[in-house]
Amino acid sequence: MDISALKKLLDQGQDSVILRFGLGNALFKSGQAAEAIPHLRVAIEFAPEYSAAWKILGKALVEIGDKEEAIKVYKKGLIVADKKGDRQAVKEINVFLKRLLK
Repeated sequence: MDISALKKLLDQGQDSVILRFGLGNALFKSGQAAEAIPHLRVAIEFAPEYSAAWKILGKALVEIGDKEEAIKVYKKGLIVADKKGDRQAVKEINVFLKRLLK
């Protein structure tokens, strides 16, 4: 789905972790990191165990230059992904975190 279709669903009163993550991810991928962040944060509020949302949120924060917040988000996301057994997310977040901590 494209960004406008996702925003339309949201405007119609539909709201869910999948919708918010999809919209946040689509905005991030289209170069709109700042606009993606609030949607990714809502996705995490809906489902704190959603490791993919933590990962993209961290990437969006890096993109807008908020390194300190990105580190916090990645650390929380790492805990979530590890607890969930999401090994791929653990690996990816570790790489992103190490780059920021250099």
